[in-house]
Amino acid sequence: MSRMAVKIKGIVEYQGKYLLVQKWYDDNIVNPYKWEFVDSILTPGERPEEAVIENIEVQTGLTTKIISIPYTWTYTVGDTAYVGIAFLCKADEDIVILSDEYSNSIWVEADKVNQYIEDTEMLKDLNKHLGINLHIKSDDDDLELNV
Repeated sequence: MSRMAVKIKGIVEYQGKYLLVQKWYDDNIVNPYKWEFVDSILTPGERPEEAVIENIEVQTGLTTKIISIPYTWTYTVGDTAYVGIAFLCKADEDIVILSDEYSNSIWVEADKVNQYIEDTEMLKDLNKHLGINLHIKSDDDDLELNV
């Protein structure tokens, strides 16, 4: 591994619902649009706490405040190791004005997040650290994870 990057994720909550945004990934796959939380790569010199608040505002128009850091994660792509920091943020309102980076947004009740997010590791982290009861598909059957 020759490089390292920090990814920040803003899990935005408003009155018991979570903001999901739809992003285009790759036109070489069947479904190139994926639902996710607002995220970005930290640029050198940025403070993660300030960057996540600024990124949420730039990408969605929402003013938020950080409530907690529920979890972190790591992964590697090629020669780059990524460290991720998830920030749980509370929004002041639910009116979303998307940047060009995202194609759609939706506010989803906690127990419905798994109907949009496909990443089972992320769903497990949400369940474990935020106490969201989710039905997560495994290779064999449905698993219900409860905290």
